[in-house]
Amino acid sequence: MTSLSAYIDDLAGFITASPSSYHAAAEAASRLAAAGFVRRDEADDWSEVDPGRGPGRAGRYYVVRDGAIVAWVQPTGAQPTTPFRILGAHTDSPGFKLKPKPTTGSYGWLQAGVEVYGGPLANSWLDRELELAGRLVTTDGVEHLVRTGPFLRIPQLAVHLDRTANEALSLDRQRHLNPVFGVGDLRQADLIGHLAALAGVDGADVAGYDILTADTNPPARFGLDNELFAAGRMDNLTSVHAGLTALLEVSENDEAISVLAAFDHEELGSQSRSGASGPMLEDILSRIGDDLGATVSERLRAFADSWCVSADAGHSVHPNYPERHDPANLPLAGRGPLLKINGNQRYATDAAGAALWARCSAAAGVPYQEFVSNNTVPCGSTIGPLTATRLGIRTVDVGVPLLSMHSARELAHVNDPFSLSAAITAFFAGA
Repeated sequence: MTSLSAYIDDLAGFITASPSSYHAAAEAASRLAAAGFVRRDEADDWSEVDPGRGPGRAGRYYVVRDGAIVAWVQPTGAQPTTPFRILGAHTDSPGFKLKPKPTTGSYGWLQAGVEVYGGPLANSWLDRELELAGRLVTTDGVEHLVRTGPFLRIPQLAVHLDRTANEALSLDRQRHLNPVFGVGDLRQADLIGHLAALAGVDGADVAGYDILTADTNPPARFGLDNELFAAGRMDNLTSVHAGLTALLEVSENDEAISVLAAFDHEELGSQSRSGASGPMLEDILSRIGDDLGATVSERLRAFADSWCVSADAGHSVHPNYPERHDPANLPLAGRGPLLKINGNQRYATDAAGAALWARCSAAAGVPYQEFVSNNTVPCGSTIGPLTATRLGIRTVDVGVPLLSMHSARELAHVNDPFSLSAAITAFFAGA
């Protein structure tokens, strides 16, 4: 997309369509399918469903595993040692997840029993109209996506009843974060039955579910020259969208196999079958190599010549808390994506990765800026070190600078998601 406004509008649409990781994977799959990508089932023998594949044959494919998706473009000239160019991101965001027996309540209020998912900025979720979104799985094993629209709210205690709320707000995760969704007789309420009805299935047939909360306030541009952008789940749907947009522009004549790997469960540490610590990416890269006739040695040669860009949101300098940032490295929203650096390898960037990102940014004609944590502030991490460790593929960490990360509603400058996609497009093109 050459227009910044069109890109931001499309990003807003992607975020709106993706209230959960399962919806994000489904929305990405829908866009890929519309562009001619073919879905692959991991249980199939890919050589049987597409017997003509192999060296010299182009292809555009994707695989969905739960709330994760991996898509790739295999160029016409792909050989057993053709390297991969991988954009890694994650589909999940912090929030709250429904517990078993989720219909609760007291004193006439109906409430949803939830547990904390990841590390949300809990106070930001108070007094917002939230929705429930995710998947129901019926006894026949079929998955049904569902979302409620505005349905719940976590009400804050009035300041008249807590005069210290503005000085020392303390939220007990068990007692204070259960949202309300109505009033009435608890014995007659059935939250899962309501979700099942929305999905068009019988509540008695629902055998399992992965349902999370999402803020329903739509994404918005505002501020001077309409340059600010606020939305939920920008960590990390900005990266998923940027990688998806770039992959859709890849030419099949490029000399590398371009891959989008959008994992689930990063906010929990990535240790799942659809997380970056799991086998999903390695499984698919190995099967691509098998289709190309690669030996183990040739596959390792391909990995040795490959690159992964791990894209995850980062921190812009906060004007009200500048002391929380490194005094010499103060990335500002609107000045380009972050090159994320950590001496203890919480980010995978090294000198070679920094040089790669400089080339990609220059080829795209966009700026970038370095980010490093203040030594007194613990540094988070990303899928970057996990992917580098599991596959031995050179990896660099980048991302869009945000304010209010892990809030129900995060803040960015419109230039930065647009620039990230442009640099990733250059990365896939071989910069």
